Amino acid sequence: MLRTFIVPLLAIVGVILAVYTVVQGSKPPVPLPPAVEPPSAPYDNFVAGSALVETNTQNIAMGTPVGGVVAEVLVKVGDNVAKGQPLFRLDDRQHRAELASREAALAVSESQLAKLRLGTRPEEYPRAQARLAEAEATLADLRNQLALSEKIMDERAISVEELSRRRFAVQAGQARVEQAKAELDLLKAGTWTADISVAEAQVASARTLVAAAKVEIDRLVITAPVDARVLQVNVRAGEFAQAGPLSTPLMLVGGVSPLHVRVDVDENDAWRVAPGAEAMAYVRGNKDISTPLVFVRFEPFVVPKRSLTGESTERVDTRVLQVIFSFDPKDLPIYVGQQMDIYIKANPDPRRKSTEKTTPAKAN
Repeated sequence: MLRTFIVPLLAIVGVILAVYTVVQGSKPPVPLPPAVEPPSAPYDNFVAGSALVETNTQNIAMGTPVGGVVAEVLVKVGDNVAKGQPLFRLDDRQHRAELASREAALAVSESQLAKLRLGTRPEEYPRAQARLAEAEATLADLRNQLALSEKIMDERAISVEELSRRRFAVQAGQARVEQAKAELDLLKAGTWTADISVAEAQVASARTLVAAAKVEIDRLVITAPVDARVLQVNVRAGEFAQAGPLSTPLMLVGGVSPLHVRVDVDENDAWRVAPGAEAMAYVRGNKDISTPLVFVRFEPFVVPKRSLTGESTERVDTRVLQVIFSFDPKDLPIYVGQQMDIYIKANPDPRRKSTEKTTPAKAN
């Protein structure tokens, strides 16, 4: 008899527990308050978009035209640099040695040109005249010996070979006299204009080589292309800096006064954003940190969306119009590369108005 009452009782208790579980499970969960209160749009009609803070010059990845060992890093992260200010310098000892060699060659060329422009030294004339007089005296002696030999009637007194030798000696003496005269005339004529032109060309060539060596040394000092702030320093003294584009730049700089934000506006809402539109930016994680924006420009080329939030409603093939705004960071805790929520004052969307009008009719 006990079993007759226990089994139905247990069945009734099980049904009651099942009904209670189903009722409790069907209740909607109590929504928890958000950990961070999201910002609200300050405009009645707006277009929202996510944005990245960037420099007003865009981020400039500094590189080096030639590879080499870094001799010195002249700045640190956060420094404000002026246009042309050195950032880091490569080892230039070999290039400076080449410059010294070329400067020495230039000095030699300039000395030779100066010598040609001064012309013949007065002290060279007496020496040339003395050489001419010596050659003429030697020629006179050789002619006298030849004349005495030719007057000898007895063929046995002098051989034919000796007589020919003296005749050739007279001819050689005559040639030396003419050479001495030519050298004296050359001294009297002074420097030839063509020689000066050649020397001037050699000096110009040497100066060009010196200038090229100085340019090579200047290229080893990497300077700031614009007034900017140093955002990253990824190179140290003693490291080898590779030339060309790198996945991690040696140094990253950019202008930060003012800062820019690059807003991605969905292509379906791009027509609603007008040039010069008002906009407000909010820092993610704190809706109380905000700043008004000033319209800068449109990027007229619509690009694929890259910053996806992971929501199921987003498509990979979504394309966006990028709009650039600027703002003065002042003392706001806003940094380059930070994400922000942007609200842009926009033209009303007529599609929403038509939906609002037709919805009540369908409900009736």
